Parts: sequence; C-alpha cells; structure tokens
Amino acid sequence: MPGGGWGLLNRWQGVLIFLFGVLSGCGNSDSMESFGGPTMGSTYSIKYLRHAGLPAPTEVRVQVEKILADVDQQLSTYRSDSDIERFNDLPANRCQKMPAPILKLVRVGERLSEQSEGSYDLTVEPLLNLWGFGPQARNEKVPSAQVLAEVRQRVGYQHLRIDGDQLCKDAAVEVDFNSIAAGYAVDTIAAKLEAMGIHNYLAEATGELKAAGKKLDGSPWHIALEEPRDDQQVAERIIAVDGYGVSTSGDYRNYFEQDGRRYSHTFDARTGAPVLHTLASVTVIHPSALMADGLSTLLLILGPERGWDYAQTHDIGAFFVIRADTGFVTRTTQAFERLSGGKTE
Repeated sequence: MPGGGWGLLNRWQGVLIFLFGVLSGCGNSDSMESFGGPTMGSTYSIKYLRHAGLPAPTEVRVQVEKILADVDQQLSTYRSDSDIERFNDLPANRCQKMPAPILKLVRVGERLSEQSEGSYDLTVEPLLNLWGFGPQARNEKVPSAQVLAEVRQRVGYQHLRIDGDQLCKDAAVEVDFNSIAAGYAVDTIAAKLEAMGIHNYLAEATGELKAAGKKLDGSPWHIALEEPRDDQQVAERIIAVDGYGVSTSGDYRNYFEQDGRRYSHTFDARTGAPVLHTLASVTVIHPSALMADGLSTLLLILGPERGWDYAQTHDIGAFFVIRADTGFVTRTTQAFERLSGGKTE
C-alpha cells in the first residue's frame, strides 16, 4: 500500500511540483519566509507570509520541527524505538499504551479499510517486506504461493482493537502508517501555523501538502500535478489551492519487473499482491491533508473503475491518470474541479 513515508517507502517527492511565483514585495512590510529540511526519509518545506506581530521565523521553525520529530518518534517504521515499532514487535494477544495520534490514525485506517472492503489496510507491512518494498525487505521478487499464504495470516485490520488508551492485537500484525503519516504531519503543522497567526502558507512534507491564503503578490498558491513518468518531470495539470490538502499516489516510482510483468508497491490487502490495473496515479484534494493522503492511496488500490465509482459515490475531489495504448488519459470528478478552482493552464 503506497503513500509518502520513510526510507524505501518514500516516492512521492516531486509528484506535486510547487509553483511559488513572484515573491517581490507589495509596498508594505510583509515578507515571504521559507525553510525546510530532511524528514521521513525525504524532505519538508514551509513557505508563509510574515507580517508584523507574528512570531520570529526561528520560533516557527522550532515548532514545525518539533511536530516532525514527534511524528517520527511515534510513527516511523524505520527506527526500532518508535512507538509503532515497539507495538509491531509484540506477539499476538498483547496491548500497548499509545499516544493519541496513533489511536486516531488507527481509527482512520479502520474506516478506510471498511469502506474499501479490506483492500486498503494499515497492516500490510509483512507483505511489503515479503515482496521487497518494506523496511525489512531483502529481495524484490515474486514470493511462492506457500510463503504468501503464510504471511497473509499476519495481515488484517480486523486483528487490531483499541481499548481505552491502548492498542491491542489478536494476531502478530504489524502496522504501517506510511499511507497517512505525512498527511497527518502536514495537518498538524497547518494547525500550528494557524494557531500562531499565520494564515497564508504552504506546508509540505514528502510531497503531501496543504496551502491556505495567498502569496506575497496576492495570487493563490499554484500546484502542478506531475505526469506519471519515471524518466522526467512534466506538469500534467496546474491547480489553485486555498484551504485544502493535496496528495498524489502513483505506482511508477517504486517497482520491479519479473518474467515480463511489472510489480509495484501498491498492494491490495485482499489478495496480498501488487495491483495489476492501469491506474497510474491519483491526486486527491480535500480539506484534510490526512484524508487526501489516505484517499489517494485507497483510490489507487481500487483502480480505474472501482476507484472512480468510490470517488463519485463519496464526492471526492480526485484526478485520475490512466495508462492507455497511446499514453495517458485523465478523468476528474466534479468535486475536483470545484475544489481546485477549475483548470488554470
């Protein structure tokens, strides 16, 4: 199951190209501040409009990096001392007290699993490792049917249970938040910026983002959606974003080929195997970056038909890029056109 994240699972950086435009002044004391750095095996970037009365840029950066450090400590599957990895190391029929954000994300994952009839699942880490895409992966190869069947016994969101402030498991499942962690981080950063009086900003982590307000020249934040190619960056569509999170999931940056067939890191938990449909990427725009992150993954797993029907039924702002014999074809939901302000090319 894909999504922005740590280490080998990070592949969306660059899927969303940020178009910041003119940063010159407007005849007042406002200025555009920006900073960034490494996070979750990739990078983050913050740009915001500063005016008199706001905290110093150094204080803003301290607050943002504290949030990212907390996310890493709680959710990373690439550090053995994180809260979720300590839980993953537990045997079946055990519980562990967890921070509130982890319990929140488990509930979000459960809802997405139920709505996708089990195709989306936070407990696919053993499958990712088996196929060569996870934090404990060894080789990229198609596993035998016997080994796959054995590993699938340790996959299934229904084996998780929340009991008060504890997360419990009745099977030796392992939780992987890579499909929603970056979106959660972006939402948390955006909330902190708003609380500090910053209302014009673009917050991005590993390619997931949220933008609000205007740039220094008064124009909206523009985001270019990248064409799903692994050889170069080409803008497929440019959208204006104000008050929404945006996430793109695709299958073209992390895959292997065996016996003439392409296997990507996009997993359907119901089959235990990578999906084989023609949907190359999905971009979702949503008031919550967390939900945009999770829904873009869910739609990519479901594919061009099931995913489209799901997006239409749930009024999701989604932009589909589908492989065809002549290249790529695109489909956009009415909700996407409404939330993105229509085409801006």
